[in-house]
Amino acid sequence: MSEPVVKVEGLYKNYGTVEALRGVSFEVQEGELFGLLGPNGAGKTTTVEILEGMRTPDRGVARVCGLDPQRQPIEMKNIAGASLQSTSLPDKMRVGETLEMFAHFYRNPRDTEELLKRFQLYEKRNAFYHHLSGGQKQRLALALALVNNPRIIFLDEPTAGLDPQVRREIYDTLEGLKKEKKTILLTTHYIEEAERLCDRVAIVDNGRVMALGTPRELKQRSAGITRIEVRLSQPPVDGALGRLEGVAQWTKEDDVYSLHSTAPTKTIVALVKYLEAEGAELQGLEMQSPSLEDVFIELTGRRLRE
Repeated sequence: MSEPVVKVEGLYKNYGTVEALRGVSFEVQEGELFGLLGPNGAGKTTTVEILEGMRTPDRGVARVCGLDPQRQPIEMKNIAGASLQSTSLPDKMRVGETLEMFAHFYRNPRDTEELLKRFQLYEKRNAFYHHLSGGQKQRLALALALVNNPRIIFLDEPTAGLDPQVRREIYDTLEGLKKEKKTILLTTHYIEEAERLCDRVAIVDNGRVMALGTPRELKQRSAGITRIEVRLSQPPVDGALGRLEGVAQWTKEDDVYSLHSTAPTKTIVALVKYLEAEGAELQGLEMQSPSLEDVFIELTGRRLRE
């Protein structure tokens, strides 16, 4: 196997008394779409900012295409593209001139007209930045991440805050880059995003990599677990759902109780008996196969978005 495009070994970073990273390690191979999946505050953005050269680790190794991001920033800017969590440009900058200006920063830029067409911005090339929709602004951010024709693209929460329709459009764009074998490191807290897009995923929580593998490999960790989501007419007695037969863990989000069961049939029978005894009603029940959310719950005991 060739040398990895991204290599991270034993990365630590503290902000005062806050331990943002506690020994993070992983590698990203050429042509791979690799995901860092975890809740806000897990350490995803700090990791990416170290790889981009924006932050210095307290200790550990971070290499991008063999370069040290902190010591070789000029070389880094010509081989790495990035889209940050929030992109802000001057309101009166036009779309086309923005791409042209950024292209002049690099040795080997891509054709800006081709990028405008690719990201469905050609008709907006003369529009001011503040006239763009949220989805158009995000597509412009992705175009800017590609303008230097990079070997590696860092995307930090590229669909955060976008509505579902725009998010699907961004997914289509990223799947196109994936087919071209572009090397991408993506951070996200969306389960469906990681499962749909990523070749491999590192589940990150509290500054540590909790698990790493393909989405299929990670979900096989929970192969013996079925998630049963129920809605009840009244809240259960404290801890009652966790004591039902077969329930290994349970969580609650809004009015939905998620039961992780090793024996779903027995759990459902026990649930019905419990409801009859309490005089409560079952308002909804769904059974689902394991997801990366279930893996995260098994590893941490809580939901990804808590």
